[in-house]
Amino acid sequence: MTKTTLVIGASTNPERYSNKAIKKLLANNYPVLAIGNKAGAVAEVTIAIGLPTLAQVHTITLYLNPNNQKPYYDYILGLHPQRIIFNPGTENEELEQMAQKAGIQTMEACTLVMLATGQY
Repeated sequence: MTKTTLVIGASTNPERYSNKAIKKLLANNYPVLAIGNKAGAVAEVTIAIGLPTLAQVHTITLYLNPNNQKPYYDYILGLHPQRIIFNPGTENEELEQMAQKAGIQTMEACTLVMLATGQY
């Protein structure tokens, strides 16, 4: 199964970790989707704004602080991903508990480290 990954909090700024994660996911041949607060693109991935209709998202990797995650709760849970990765600084006990109740695996981890160590 392909692990289509949705990056929430995507940025066109190459210094941002979300940007580095998109590039690293692509380099590891993972299909990538991205949502951010500004339209743009990273490599061949278009950054969508808002809550686009998506299907078959395996993993959501978060690059938003917990306060900025709140508007996405229903959207994230409605996508029914297999797992949500809370990158450093995005840890959110409220959303983690909601996800676990919905049968979604949650991880407090760094997407970049997981890819670098073959644990993705």
